[in-house]
Amino acid sequence: METKSYDLYIGGEWVKADSYIPVYHKYTGECIAQIAKAQQHHVSDAVEKAAKTFKSDALTPFQRYKILLKASELMEARRDEMELSLIREVGKTRKDAMNELDRTINTLRLSAEEAKKIHGEMIPLQATEGSENRLGFTIRVPKGVIGAITPFNYPLLLSTHKIAPAIAAGNTLVVKPATVTPIATFLLLEVLEEAGLPKGYINIVTGAGSEVGEWLLDEERIAMYTFTGSGEVGRHIKERSGMRPVALELGNNSPNIVHHDADLELAARQTAARSFHNAGQACIAVQRIYVHEDVISEFTDLYISEVKQLKVGDPEDPTTDVGPMISEKEASRTEEWVLEAISQGAKSLLPVKREGALFYPAVLVDTKPEMKVVCREVFAPVVTIIPYRDLDDAFAQANNSDYGLQAGIFTRDLNIAMKAARVLEYGGVVINDVSTYRNDVMPYGGVKNSGLGKEGPRYAVEEMTEERMVVINL
Repeated sequence: METKSYDLYIGGEWVKADSYIPVYHKYTGECIAQIAKAQQHHVSDAVEKAAKTFKSDALTPFQRYKILLKASELMEARRDEMELSLIREVGKTRKDAMNELDRTINTLRLSAEEAKKIHGEMIPLQATEGSENRLGFTIRVPKGVIGAITPFNYPLLLSTHKIAPAIAAGNTLVVKPATVTPIATFLLLEVLEEAGLPKGYINIVTGAGSEVGEWLLDEERIAMYTFTGSGEVGRHIKERSGMRPVALELGNNSPNIVHHDADLELAARQTAARSFHNAGQACIAVQRIYVHEDVISEFTDLYISEVKQLKVGDPEDPTTDVGPMISEKEASRTEEWVLEAISQGAKSLLPVKREGALFYPAVLVDTKPEMKVVCREVFAPVVTIIPYRDLDDAFAQANNSDYGLQAGIFTRDLNIAMKAARVLEYGGVVINDVSTYRNDVMPYGGVKNSGLGKEGPRYAVEEMTEERMVVINL
């Protein structure tokens, strides 16, 4: 396989660095690319070029719409190339890569539409005595340079969720992709510029987050930061950003409740399918399943039957359901957490098995709330099944978490469904489907340590624009 080299991309030009970082095929371990290791002056140059572009070359809303819509068409035409790249650099299965492409294309289309809808509102100033001759309204204006730091697990989709709304809103960007999965961002850049995006709107700097991320935070010319990743890093970004706004999409240990009146076959099928996609490396992947004690035996049998049908192995095989984790180190960490839980009294309903970066689905019972596999974000193909007797207790256990991104509940009772929507302390509550459900048009974001702000093109555009009040004295 040919090893491609990616330089830094600053001001529409490729800039070489003194050293380069290898990017590996996550299943074979083969080196598939080299990416430049940025230095601080590169980051400063990228911000300077982004700021200059923002001030000098404003695209009209209709131009932004056409570019983003064209990009969606070009990405569809390059589907096979994009999917294969995700399979190799992330370790995604063919099925997961197809899903990410579908959603990326849709996000580009949604962002294109939002470029045409940016508007303010009329303010009834004349309703106040003494302001009868004043006309008031708001407009929304772009913030400026957006600093975007993207994660490894959905490198194409989540880069698009930051870049496309920023472009739709009229901003420019400096993007720092995940070091282990940077290729997707470069491919997205190619598509957008082929679609007509002028050079300078997107600048890409690569390297370790501990260095490049810190240099980005040092840059006062960045108007806003948008980040997807760990809670620890998100908290640090918020502390360092000062008065500048941030959008943070952080972690979760998603609870899913299966009540005694649920459609158990549906619940088992949905939770099994979405517990282990992307090797469990999704912020809203099913992690904790709370099942009413009256149906836990039947549900568990159905669930395990579904999980046993999943094929683990080579992600390029179109029949594979679970591919490798992002690294052998992460798979080893997952194995340690599972074995630790077993040593503390938990039981595994399936053999605990790891082959390099491949970690086979693990389903644990008899767990305790303080075990890492329950109270922390495992971010791996590991699920716990926990019984409950009283629904309020299930809600309390689900809420007993530092996180609050999304939760799911299966029930046929509308009153219970609506109570769950009110009581569960999560940014999203999904009824009769799993916590993993995300439609890219949704306002997506969490509470507590799961972050700040919302993603989804309409909501991201709001985050990435300022509302400005205009008063005219007639």
